[in-house]
Amino acid sequence: MEEQDVAILYSGGRDSLSLYVLSVFGAYPEVPKARGIHLLHMLNGMGRFPDWPRQRWKVAEGIIKKQIPELAPPFETLYVELDMGRLFQGLWLDWYEELMPKYGGKNLVCVACKLAMHTRAILYCIEHYVPLLLVGYTERQTYYPEQTPAFMQRMARFSEDFGIRTAFPLFEEFSTEETTRHFLEDHGLPSTGGGERKCLFCQTRTTATEKEITAYLDDMVPRVSDYINMKLEKRIHGAADCFPPGVIHP
Repeated sequence: MEEQDVAILYSGGRDSLSLYVLSVFGAYPEVPKARGIHLLHMLNGMGRFPDWPRQRWKVAEGIIKKQIPELAPPFETLYVELDMGRLFQGLWLDWYEELMPKYGGKNLVCVACKLAMHTRAILYCIEHYVPLLLVGYTERQTYYPEQTPAFMQRMARFSEDFGIRTAFPLFEEFSTEETTRHFLEDHGLPSTGGGERKCLFCQTRTTATEKEITAYLDDMVPRVSDYINMKLEKRIHGAADCFPPGVIHP
């Protein structure tokens, strides 16, 4: 497979770190050896301990470079922080009083957050000519509504509409925590301890099913698609109108 730039939704956790390693070494059929890697770290406005993800990547990069000293330019890893807080607000926080009853009273805050992340990542990939976006969702975490096949399949179709391929190469192969830890340790990398920011909404309880997830995405994906098109066309006012604030002015 020809080397190309890849983007990774990077949280700093074990799974996204594994995607980084796979991309460096080209050690898995579904992950090409990368020419350049774009680690996309998303800021939703609710994360604490902001240095953890970057520090974990820098430690991993140092260890890898000792193993393969030839890893030098033109190969490059870019660590990019992207703010998607306004999207997150528009997709859920500003309108949850209206949205929850519409979707069976279910808590879809993390689905909305991940949709905002994917939207921001697709826009970045288009603007920087990155054809492949890798995401570290795994089968062992399908209790999260945003890591279910219903969500993943919809995100893959969404990105294809803009010429970007979104892949979830860890979903089955890294379905156990032991596999992920073994893989990282086999490359001399830390496999325990948190590298993620701690989000206020992380692990909030939800009983959302595929029905509510799909209904929500069917309503919101056309809106974020319009948003991307407005941004690409440099229509600032139009992009803002896709997600008006929830403030009710007197």
